[in-house]
Amino acid sequence: MSVPWWRPLARWAAVTALSATAAGLLAGPAAAAPTTDPSPRPTTTAEQPRPATAPSAAPTTTPAPTATPAPAKPAAVASTAATCGGPLPLGKVTNCASLTGAAQHTWTVTSTVDQDTLLVRLRQVSGDGVGAQVTGPDGSNACYAGPYLNDCRLGAAGTYRITVTLTYGTGKGAYSLSAESMRTPSTCATLPESFFSFASTGRSGTLPAGLAARCFTFTQPTGTVLHLADPGGAEDVQGNILDGQFQPICSVRYATECTLREPGPYRLFLEETYGTKAAYTLKMPRISRSVGCPALPLTTFGDPGSAVGTGTVPPSEGVGCQKLRVATPGPLLVRIEQYANQYLDWQVYDDAGQLVCSEYDSWRSCATPAAGPYTLLMRNWNWEPVTYRVAVARLDRAEGCADPAGLAWDQPTLTVHQTSAVQTNCQPFHGTAGERVMVYRAPDRYNDLSSWLVDEQGAVLCTEWSEEDGCVLPSTGTFRVVSYLARWEPEDTDLTYRLQIRNLSDASGCPAVTPGAYNAAPAGALGGVRCRVLDLTEGTFRIKAAGEDNYRQYATVYDDAGHKVCTDVRCEIPAAGRYTLVLSGGAPDAVIDNGLRYHLAVLPWMPSDCRPVSDTGWQDAPVRGRLSTPAQFDCLQLSSPAGALLTGLFPGDATGAGWPEMTVLDATGASVCDEYSLRQYHCELTGQAPFRAVLNSGNGDADGAYSLAFARTDGPPACPALPAGATGATVTTGADRFGVCLSIPADARGATESITWKRISGTGDARLSVFDSAGRRYCGPTGYAVERTISCALPTGPVTVILEADAVDATYQLTHRDASLPAS
Repeated sequence: MSVPWWRPLARWAAVTALSATAAGLLAGPAAAAPTTDPSPRPTTTAEQPRPATAPSAAPTTTPAPTATPAPAKPAAVASTAATCGGPLPLGKVTNCASLTGAAQHTWTVTSTVDQDTLLVRLRQVSGDGVGAQVTGPDGSNACYAGPYLNDCRLGAAGTYRITVTLTYGTGKGAYSLSAESMRTPSTCATLPESFFSFASTGRSGTLPAGLAARCFTFTQPTGTVLHLADPGGAEDVQGNILDGQFQPICSVRYATECTLREPGPYRLFLEETYGTKAAYTLKMPRISRSVGCPALPLTTFGDPGSAVGTGTVPPSEGVGCQKLRVATPGPLLVRIEQYANQYLDWQVYDDAGQLVCSEYDSWRSCATPAAGPYTLLMRNWNWEPVTYRVAVARLDRAEGCADPAGLAWDQPTLTVHQTSAVQTNCQPFHGTAGERVMVYRAPDRYNDLSSWLVDEQGAVLCTEWSEEDGCVLPSTGTFRVVSYLARWEPEDTDLTYRLQIRNLSDASGCPAVTPGAYNAAPAGALGGVRCRVLDLTEGTFRIKAAGEDNYRQYATVYDDAGHKVCTDVRCEIPAAGRYTLVLSGGAPDAVIDNGLRYHLAVLPWMPSDCRPVSDTGWQDAPVRGRLSTPAQFDCLQLSSPAGALLTGLFPGDATGAGWPEMTVLDATGASVCDEYSLRQYHCELTGQAPFRAVLNSGNGDADGAYSLAFARTDGPPACPALPAGATGATVTTGADRFGVCLSIPADARGATESITWKRISGTGDARLSVFDSAGRRYCGPTGYAVERTISCALPTGPVTVILEADAVDATYQLTHRDASLPAS
């Protein structure tokens, strides 16, 4: 019998006083008389007790004296020892109400066989701690008995003594004592064949407080696999199953499987770890050659009809089962729907009880290796019962599949109906060895949609993760997309989802698009097919797809073998040839429905024929343009040299395309900065000149006109000076001048400047920024306002003040003063 890890500590534990409890003790002086379990467990015909093979007579009792004896008199000690001691009946709980001082209680147990194991439990009931020494017929020590169940290995047959003492030899304590023989137990209930059925309710009972162990016996063929349920409730009930040679083979405590690898007959000794009174229910249904499981016929693809198993699995690792029968070896698909969250997991066992597959194996494909019966076992991890429906289909059969589908990109999208919670759908198609096939799917409402490819034998393809998209077909023949929706509400009757099965390596049905030019609308069809064929030269391209509402559609470009080349926007083409662009994903719905009309920009990454623009936009006319279609890109060539610092000048009342997205590139095509830097900070022109700005309308923005300018902010101030004092400078703004630049010389300013702008005529409002002598934005930009004063602490040197206004006629007054001086 296996020895728990705490058993070697029993002797040490005995010197630690246990928590006292008076439950079960007799009251008053008469409590010195020992008692036995007054209500022995009734037995059925199947578990008639075997004759006791150790003395079972009740211990001799002597009535307790009516007066308390004088302390420390030897006669009193002898009287106490005689009261609690003598033959100990096996399989019972004997209580002793009083052990005092250095007294010893000696009990005897007679073993009728050699090499027996005595299961002993000495339980402190109240008062001081107790311990016991078990000695053999020759006086040698056999074991020490403590509060846990002790396995006491005996030698030759004969009478053994159990001597109980107080741990420290002082004080007073009450205890209970119980013993059972492993080889010749007092009684052993037989578990009949019906007990091992999954339909069995098990064997229930109660372990009395202090009982050493309760014995059960059964027979099963060697190699039988049992499912062991947790036998206890609130208490810690556990036990060991012993083989015919009394060797431990399985522990009964937590839900697990047990294989009876050695011959029986088998015995199970059940105990409560702490000797507490405990209710138990034994359940050990047999997985090998299982019985008591409802038969579940295999179903076809599509609605399974009546080939659905149902049941309710008990809580807390309870199990349920279904019986399957396979006429020929082959892969199965198990579909379980639960009326609760996903608390059930499942396993399939063959008739020998060997695990064939589980929910976490083989992409839910369960390969049955031989014809015959199988057991589908479901375990519930919830604390409440779970009701389920289940259907099992053959993956290597085509019954119930839809009509074959083509792989061309302009084929209609497939609409799939699911009318049962446990339905599995099948869509065949013909494929050629080496083709790379992609499956797109989209549910009509939020749901978990699963799909994968299988061949004609039902083998699941492409189960390993890959950086490449799609699945390369290993042979020529008929393949199938197996799919289903996992979520099913009680009110559901017919759910639909959509599928596209497409060829990535030999795309057909895609409109052709050739590269376009900057400052012009993109060329190419607007049709709803999600793919385009691109004839490209070697080099780097700018590629962007946008719907008619100007929302970006993410795309991937593939070569003629279906390998991924790039994702938009920057795409490096390794060699001249034909490529396929595909809009990604299944959302929005229009993508998978071939209903999305979209524009596609295909441009060389390095722009050409760009319009020149000055870097003194505060005095020059702004550059104007129009982004007429969502995927149009314009370009501007900047006049500033490498190392210069720029800021953008933008009309404050611009909307939509009037605030275009912008990227500044150097002569090599490297990105330097974007519109956010130009609006909020500054743009330092690092890299090689000349520099170009590429413009495109923002995501979701309406098409329209734009107007913008640039101002160089580094180097000596070139802007007019802003005089100090109350008068300052008066400036005008309008559609052709919405940026104003002024400077404050180094000798005309304080360490902290107070700067005010105020609209004195016209409409609109403005914002203000201050740049240091290096051209870096130091204060601002502020929010737009008609009138405002800011305080800006600045480093030494001249500073530049830039006012950005709405593109409407207005006049503003700007003033500045040393903030350390009082206002005039």
